[in-house]
Amino acid sequence: MAVADAACLKEFFSALTERQWAQLAQLAPLYAEWNTRINVISRKDIGQIYLHHVLHSLAIAKFIRFLPGAKVLDAGTGGGFPGIPLAILFPETHFTLADATGKKITVVQAVAGSLRLTNVTAVHTRVETIAQEFDFVVSRAVTALPAFAGWVWDKIIAGGTHALPNGIIYLKGGDLAAEISGTISRLSIAPAAITVEPISQWFPDAFFAEKKIVHIRKGVKS
Repeated sequence: MAVADAACLKEFFSALTERQWAQLAQLAPLYAEWNTRINVISRKDIGQIYLHHVLHSLAIAKFIRFLPGAKVLDAGTGGGFPGIPLAILFPETHFTLADATGKKITVVQAVAGSLRLTNVTAVHTRVETIAQEFDFVVSRAVTALPAFAGWVWDKIIAGGTHALPNGIIYLKGGDLAAEISGTISRLSIAPAAITVEPISQWFPDAFFAEKKIVHIRKGVKS
């Protein structure tokens, strides 16, 4: 799989607009430039940004289509993943990208500004302190799932109007059985409230072999 530029994504996202492709194409040079000043992507990964970061983030877009007007929190966004790629794909959905590290939010604000992403708000704060409510909370393996779910569960509006119920959409790899069991106990939810999907069903590259999407639906009670 060619991963040098945004063209590698066309196999999986062929219906994007010219503006969206132009924005995706800017991601590599923007992050390469910022990474020389503030390290938000490891040196070994910066050359694989489209595979390891952009495409990984966009697995969420294969799992759900966010509706216009929806509110999504990217909790612990780091340098802007998965929030920035998702904001490109869903320009009518509003994304709040939050991180406790100010330098990382500086990069997020700069990248969003360069791409003219008017649907992105970047905030320097711990997610636990955010008072706003959201339809979905997304994230990439910030911490163990039970702890993460505990931080954000009260910020999610139950129910919703999407094809899938509102909740947490979490990107993580490996054996998740213990974390899922702990999350069920932490949130007092039914096992049926949690769905795990392998990302390899959409992206066949070996990088995704053990990577998964976890969806925790709010409103399914034990």
